[in-house]
Amino acid sequence: MKDDWPEITPALLLRAYASGVFPMAESADAAETFWVDPKRRGILPLDALHVSRSLRRTLTRGGFEIRVDTAFGAVVDACADRPETWINADIKGLYRALNRMGRAHSVEVWMEDELAGGLYGVALGGAFFGESMFSRRPDASKIALVALVARLRAGGFRLLDTQFVTDHLARLGAIEISRQAYHERLREAINRPADFQALPRDASPQRLLQLSTQMS
Repeated sequence: MKDDWPEITPALLLRAYASGVFPMAESADAAETFWVDPKRRGILPLDALHVSRSLRRTLTRGGFEIRVDTAFGAVVDACADRPETWINADIKGLYRALNRMGRAHSVEVWMEDELAGGLYGVALGGAFFGESMFSRRPDASKIALVALVARLRAGGFRLLDTQFVTDHLARLGAIEISRQAYHERLREAINRPADFQALPRDASPQRLLQLSTQMS
């Protein structure tokens, strides 16, 4: 939906998330940003992340490092670096501002000291709003998602919002719920205390798997 809201500021953006809406742009070059409140909302239940046997082997094998908030801007830029994107310059600036405020976070996968994949999103109470993810190496975004879910579970979060459900996310356990059901879950989650930093940054892959869920 498009609304004639005031100029978007970081504070307004946080209020929008608390109300169940989020911003998008038509393209990277778009001058305007609009608000979205989907009729069907994507979430990934924190007790239902699907970790396949192959992904489990990748995690156990290692050869990567998980970092948090060390290259937030680079993660946002990488998420926007695709033929079709909803991330324009205004959105980049807003989320960088939220990161400086401690409200937006990146989970990064580094291989051979290069950024191989990652994701970013916004934390508000016990809700985490996943914005986008990317991969430059096989399974890198999946590793980042496992690390995110482990961090959210360790920190007492109640809701992981994926906005929409892609085939990729569906294979990892994401589901769609109605707008009304989402808003009910959101109201409960944002009023719960949670700590994004509760999980040590040097948590091992084995610890991440323990905090994740099922194997297939």
